[in-house]
Amino acid sequence: MGQSHLLPILGLLFFSLIPNQLCKICEVSEENYFRLHPLLSTMTNSKYTTGTQSADVLLSLRLVGIQNQTLIQPLSQQVKKYVGRKGSNLSSGQLALITLALGACRTADEIFIYENHLLGHLENKLQAEIENMKAHDGSPLTNYYQLGLGVLALCLFRGQYSTSQVAELFAPENKNYYFHGQFTVDTGAMAVLALTCVKRGLINGQTKTDKKDLRSIDDHIQSLVKKILSEKKENGLIGNTFSTGTAMQALFVSSDHYKESEWNCQQTLDTILKEISQGAFTLPAAAAQVLTTLMGKTYLDVDKDFSCASGLGNFNIPSHEPDTTTPPNSPTNISVHYSVKISEIYSTTITVPSGSVFLDVMEEARKKNETVFGFTVEQSSWGPYITSVQGLKANNNDRTYWELLSNGRSLSQGVGNYVVHNSEGLEVRWSKY
Repeated sequence: MGQSHLLPILGLLFFSLIPNQLCKICEVSEENYFRLHPLLSTMTNSKYTTGTQSADVLLSLRLVGIQNQTLIQPLSQQVKKYVGRKGSNLSSGQLALITLALGACRTADEIFIYENHLLGHLENKLQAEIENMKAHDGSPLTNYYQLGLGVLALCLFRGQYSTSQVAELFAPENKNYYFHGQFTVDTGAMAVLALTCVKRGLINGQTKTDKKDLRSIDDHIQSLVKKILSEKKENGLIGNTFSTGTAMQALFVSSDHYKESEWNCQQTLDTILKEISQGAFTLPAAAAQVLTTLMGKTYLDVDKDFSCASGLGNFNIPSHEPDTTTPPNSPTNISVHYSVKISEIYSTTITVPSGSVFLDVMEEARKKNETVFGFTVEQSSWGPYITSVQGLKANNNDRTYWELLSNGRSLSQGVGNYVVHNSEGLEVRWSKY
């Protein structure tokens, strides 16, 4: 916590920093709820909603007011079992997400947070992130998105954190907001949500600080919002399809930091709805995140003292319709060029069925030559990601990772959901960010 006590003289400052009560929010109208069917179908019918995927989906369903307990209860149980199984191996971001999911909407699940000391564990993990940054040139154990998620969860559930430290950590010029020199929208947006929560806590007198920290936090929000808006595309997307949902949440809660003319919220919403109709959100985590936003909710609503009984309520959840098409006798095969680039380039030609994803190509290449094309993979909320190739492991401290490219261009989709095309040139490259 900050060392100084709040003084009456700060009253005028607090008043000037109180966020607008009427946040700038646009949401899907009730007559357009049918356009959310693909998101709900992905979230509720996926076979992969385990662990943190379950937490993503549970959090979203609760925030948008889904009351179907045959969906909610199994997800809740999966999350709790995952905590028991993973324990201290959970990352700061994973633990924060689980805390948000179990604590949303004031249900009986909130007891689990306190009985299992999740906030204390999260406080320790946040401190470990900070200590790692001190020892490794500012690099956290995970990434700044997870760091922001951790601060947000601690803030919402009244955990212990230093506002001075938060103000220092989330300075807009920090290198961790950038990836290959490009501002990362979802990372910046999560920081805005976390900083806004901390700011509100200061204004409401829930935490103590001095006016310097409060002003610094408000300035950080202002600067980050400007950076987020600078990434707005002509069609309304902010960053890319998958970062837009979090960006919208950040802009919802910070409408006092930009002019109405700077963002056409309805245009962004319309473009996202179009992306949904074209099948963009096939991962449960991606679908869950954007559904929350389209219903006009943000992760800050986890702190609201109500049961979340509004919103979609008992909205009819779509189920997968049986595929009535007759499958072909044999799938059409395609051929791709696949390379691994470290200091040298190792290449091969791979044949896979049409509709295969990048990971399928890597697995076929590994069958041909384990030494050259061998790799390891781990699961996350957003699907599998490559942790090593040829035994060379990605390392956050060194800011190294395995970059996925198609025809020389970096991909925004993951190895488990990018669908490859005939004659495409695919590459995994040892890179620094």
